[in-house]
Amino acid sequence: MALHSAAAHSSEQVLPFRESLMAMLGVAFVIMLVALDSTIVGTALPTIVAELKGFDLYAWVATSYLLTSVITVPIFGRLGDYYGRKPFVIVSIILFTAASILCGMADSMLWLVIGRGAQGIGGGMLVGTAFACIPDLFPGARVRLRWQVMMSTAFGIATAVGPSLGGFLTQYWGWRWVFFVNLPVGLLSLFFVWKYLPHLRHTDPDAKIRLDWPGALLITSSLGCLQLFVEMLPKHGLTVGMLALLLASIASFVALWKWEHHAPQPILPFDLLFHPKLSALFLLSVLSGFSMFSLMFFAPLLYQGGFGLSPQEAGLLITPLVACIMIGSISNGRIITRIKNPMIMLYIGFILLALSCLGVVISNRWTSHGVIAVFMLLGGLGLGFILPNLTVFIQQEAGRENLGIATALLQSLRMIGSMLGTAITGTLINHLYAGSVRQALEGDKAEQWLSSFSDPQILISHETQMTVLKQLADAGHNGQLLIEAARDGLIGSIHAGVGVAVVVTVIAIGLVSRVPKVTLHLQPEPAVVGE
Repeated sequence: MALHSAAAHSSEQVLPFRESLMAMLGVAFVIMLVALDSTIVGTALPTIVAELKGFDLYAWVATSYLLTSVITVPIFGRLGDYYGRKPFVIVSIILFTAASILCGMADSMLWLVIGRGAQGIGGGMLVGTAFACIPDLFPGARVRLRWQVMMSTAFGIATAVGPSLGGFLTQYWGWRWVFFVNLPVGLLSLFFVWKYLPHLRHTDPDAKIRLDWPGALLITSSLGCLQLFVEMLPKHGLTVGMLALLLASIASFVALWKWEHHAPQPILPFDLLFHPKLSALFLLSVLSGFSMFSLMFFAPLLYQGGFGLSPQEAGLLITPLVACIMIGSISNGRIITRIKNPMIMLYIGFILLALSCLGVVISNRWTSHGVIAVFMLLGGLGLGFILPNLTVFIQQEAGRENLGIATALLQSLRMIGSMLGTAITGTLINHLYAGSVRQALEGDKAEQWLSSFSDPQILISHETQMTVLKQLADAGHNGQLLIEAARDGLIGSIHAGVGVAVVVTVIAIGLVSRVPKVTLHLQPEPAVVGE
């Protein structure tokens, strides 16, 4: 049975207040599930690498998740447009929670990377459908902005708790609990979504859709080969195999470009991607993802491996970054509808994010924790001004017929930026750190310990460090000086890596001027409520 939303509470929102509140609680818990996972893992990751031994796969813990998410977000964003989003949200919660348990059971870095890839499939389904539920429930842009404060609060609570909780769990319960903690949140979100989220559709229930599987395969091939090329190039050099990967990525992208122009229902609509009103916003999403993940993923490694802090101390330093995303989002919701040019908030957001990245680059072991916290606070406020505005602006300009796919595409591009950020930054850090350590060991004629120092886990794991120091002392070397040289090498390499994010964010500031002026007004269209 299907009902049109003529009985809706108003033209600005589909349901009365109480029903809207309960439905939004369901979406809020889903967003908390994704946000908690994205921040809690970064704090625990240095400890995970120290135990599972696999620094060469450090960036892959993030990029395997992002790669699978990038593929699934547009697929389920499109499916949600046709079949309604509720069934996919339910399935994604179950898949994400099950994959979290799989990650918590990992006994090798490869297992963890595979588990994170499975988690990314569920996370991509969540992002592709849950975020688009909000404009479904609230077609009016101004009403939607008020309700999105609730989403910003949920996101902020999860991200604020994430780093500290990750540090606490890692230090006292073990790193596996940073994944197991998703189980109660997943069950809670499943209950609210199942019971209260309405099944809204914007198409005829009898309409047929043919999923663009060739497009999905070509996206997978182009991004997967590019990811492998970026990750493996520093280790293997520009060999025939590396050139083959690069050519395969380029060929897959060209084939994708040609195929999507002829596909009846393209998974990646290039016409939408290069629309004059949307293209700059999509590109800003890529750049914001690059800088955000470079900051969130490698700052914990800097504080633990470089500055010698405990996981809990590093988590506390990261907390202002993620907590202030909530504060920035709430403040943004109050300001954005009262100013003539909403683009001002994007300018301010990217300037603050650039200052935060610059703060990481100039900080050292003697920088006070208060100053570091201020730099993190600026980054959080900046992201709080950037992320919700990009979403609202895209939804405003794309129109009802492209609402789901435009929202999904925005999230996908941010994930692509995140994937490139972690891959490029991580590759640069690995290369510079390895060169720095090799030089220090050669200077002390201790090259035989290169394998022990090549993984920064020696700077994080006290047990490993004591073992290597004893070996070096027995051989007549000053191991503590070599440890300090390794710390300096790691600090310098992370400074260089996050320095790339500074440049990217400055480019984004210039790009904001190319975004056409957005007016926050929307004429709602009727939805279909399926029962």
